[in-house]
Amino acid sequence: MARLSSAFPAAPRECCSLSSRLFETRRLSLDLARPLSAEDMTVQAMDDTSPTKWHLAHTTWFFEIFVLARNLNGYEPFDETFNYCFNSYYESQGPRQPRGKRGLLTRPSSNHVFAYRAHVDAGLEKLLSGDLAPGSELANIIEVGINHEQQHQELMLTDILALFAANPLRPAYLAPRPRADQREPEPLRWVEYSGGIHEIGHGGDGFAWDNEAPRHRQLIRPFRLADRLVTNVEWLAFIEDGGYRTCALWLADGWEIINREGWRAPLYWEERDGQWFVMSLEGMRPIDRSAPAAHVSYYEADAFARWAGYRLPTEFEWEVAVKGSEVTGNTLASGALRPLPAAPHPDVRPRQMFGDVWEWTQSAYLPYPGYRAPAGALGEYNGKFMVGQQVLRGGSCATPEGHARATYRNFFYPHQRWQFMGLRLASEVE
Repeated sequence: MARLSSAFPAAPRECCSLSSRLFETRRLSLDLARPLSAEDMTVQAMDDTSPTKWHLAHTTWFFEIFVLARNLNGYEPFDETFNYCFNSYYESQGPRQPRGKRGLLTRPSSNHVFAYRAHVDAGLEKLLSGDLAPGSELANIIEVGINHEQQHQELMLTDILALFAANPLRPAYLAPRPRADQREPEPLRWVEYSGGIHEIGHGGDGFAWDNEAPRHRQLIRPFRLADRLVTNVEWLAFIEDGGYRTCALWLADGWEIINREGWRAPLYWEERDGQWFVMSLEGMRPIDRSAPAAHVSYYEADAFARWAGYRLPTEFEWEVAVKGSEVTGNTLASGALRPLPAAPHPDVRPRQMFGDVWEWTQSAYLPYPGYRAPAGALGEYNGKFMVGQQVLRGGSCATPEGHARATYRNFFYPHQRWQFMGLRLASEVE
């Protein structure tokens, strides 16, 4: 168990060079791994997760394969076997270790992976020793690599939580910190939005993933959005009212999975002598009644919304609601590493839109009109996953600073819930 004495800031985009942001991001990954033992970094809790050691190596493999091997004259690969070990899903790069068996990679050792990172970082420093033209092909792929590593930093934390939750000792990633006295959440308030045709998607300024474009027009009917996220105490009411036992609330696939898996509460919740606890990165702690409910699947979020008499927002409604808002919230840089209660505010306006938990939407993860996957290996990054998944918006308490934005489209299968996933209610305007 360790205490990280500081938060995890990322270099501000507006004042730092691309190379500075690159190496700041690379250092942050090592900082996140520092509280772990070599054994912690080797195993995985389930097929959806990956070992920390694999995350550290895979993000390094990305820079080796897509940056150094193609741009640095005389670059010598660190280990030819690593392409098999640390490729993720790039068919263009050949066969790979099956995802669910990454925890069997006891070799290479963690120290060997650290040496791999140092080798690749030295190559990157050599490559970037001269001027790098903004907007060049090399600058663009490095930008992709930075954002790719930030995604894996969030996955590192959620996968560590899954691992420690599966450990009977319930170890803590961080030493527990004092928490404010329990309080009830403020009553839910509503923000209304007019209908009309709205521009949706990334407008072309700054970095964005290909799945955020093309920008297009979307017809949206008048709607209203809850001013905060659904809380743990509200989820307790859902449980106590038989929410997990009432089939009429559930989509058929959701009803099948909660009965097959025995779900009766969010992931990591555990009832002891009539009191609910939750496994967190600080170990097992009593639930915070006013904090956002987290680690729920799309099926659970949808059932809760039905029980409450509302629905989930569409991703387009969510984007309209945050248009023009500052992208700020309880993300990784805050150091909390857990969802926090909404800060009181006298005005009725959306709170917690960024950070705390990724917000499930009722929108299927589909291509925007006119979308075309990029050419080459990076065309595999998003486009081939556009079926059978749901869009989440906003970011979480584990999302690196500067990584979230209004148009960001995260996506997961509806049964998955090991990420910091929660919900916000919506409805039509009557």
